[in-house]
Amino acid sequence: MQLNKKNIDWLFYIFITTHLILWTLVPSITNNNLPLDTIEALAWSSNLDWGFNKHPPASAFFLELFYQIFGSQDWAYYLLSQIFVVITFVVVFRFAEDLFKNKTLSLISVLLLEGIYFYNFTTPEFNVNICQLPFWALCVYYSWKLFDKQKIDLKDCLWLGVFAAVGFLSKYLFIYLLIAIDLLFFYVIFIKKYKKFDFKYLITLEVFIILLVPHLIWLTNNDYITITYGLARTGLESTSLLDHIFYPVIFLAKQIGILIPFFIMSFFLVKKFKFKVLFKDKKLLFLIFINIIPIALIFLTSMLTGSKIRTMWMTPFYLFFGVLIVYIFQAQINLKKLNSFISAFLILFILSPFVYAYISITETDKRTDYPGKQIAIKTQYAWEQNHKEPITVVLGDEWYAGNLSYHLKSRPVWKGFITNDKLNSLSKFTCIDNICIGSR
Repeated sequence: MQLNKKNIDWLFYIFITTHLILWTLVPSITNNNLPLDTIEALAWSSNLDWGFNKHPPASAFFLELFYQIFGSQDWAYYLLSQIFVVITFVVVFRFAEDLFKNKTLSLISVLLLEGIYFYNFTTPEFNVNICQLPFWALCVYYSWKLFDKQKIDLKDCLWLGVFAAVGFLSKYLFIYLLIAIDLLFFYVIFIKKYKKFDFKYLITLEVFIILLVPHLIWLTNNDYITITYGLARTGLESTSLLDHIFYPVIFLAKQIGILIPFFIMSFFLVKKFKFKVLFKDKKLLFLIFINIIPIALIFLTSMLTGSKIRTMWMTPFYLFFGVLIVYIFQAQINLKKLNSFISAFLILFILSPFVYAYISITETDKRTDYPGKQIAIKTQYAWEQNHKEPITVVLGDEWYAGNLSYHLKSRPVWKGFITNDKLNSLSKFTCIDNICIGSR
């Protein structure tokens, strides 16, 4: 693979197309069932609302859109996940183009992301983390456009508000980016440094709040259930003094471990790690705010609250690490001698789907080995022996009941956990183990 100015776009589109096809085919062929988070969100999407017990509604909305088109075809949801990843890569590439004015450096910035397993190995599972990715990237891109022009474009403000809202409606942790870039950065640079502020920028905030209103109403009406769930996942209820040190240290160790392949690829790219940090450099300042500050805020949260930060929560936080590394060390990158870097990239690019396939085939006790289709067929047969009506409702947890909702032809609505009130609302129902199916 030879990089030159004439074929960069062509190589980039070959890369993202190959990535999309490879990571759609491999899980489609090797998995017997969709992953846990995807099934859960499909259960929610069967009964769409402005929020659910674990997360806000965006991921369920996109899954339901695909379900209405493709039905219960597993490959479609692996494809959906890769579409989100590929769109993210495109936005990162375009942002890097604006920053570097050099397509070769832009391509390298994206290729480096293959060294972070969030953007390959974990992508088959469409969940709230994957759902955030394109909107995280788009928020950065449009924030940069506003800052780089230093002139408020109403259209850019509008789009920034939309993407920020959808990102937040994907997962609340999106707020860490918004605090870092659209609060701290613009405060430090626009107000403190340039001594100016255009009130047109408030359009972004207005659009953001307006789009969140339905979810905020739902949240109030449901006792802030998604927030309490998120807090429970951090282990805040049982924290000790030692946790304020232990969990932040564990967090840092995991981040270093995650980035090892990324750094190995960087070693093949940069021969001498010499650089000067010039805080007057507005591009470098922006890159620090979008890369380092959100992670620092997460670390600070863990240290102050003693909360446990789960590894997968960090999925969108490293999207622009490639851009940051390339920008800092661009003077040490010899664009005529990139063979070692390309070799390292290709090894990781090819190895990761093979490892995924090997694990998927050899390990037989994973969620993706669950016989969801077969259980749905047996359930349908048992129901039809006693009832003529179609199954319209399923009750139980998101995994077992969600699989039935997804696999049964009638696409029964998931109505949550089993309660007497819900059973009494059904004209006919049958319960098997921890699942109830019925019709109204």
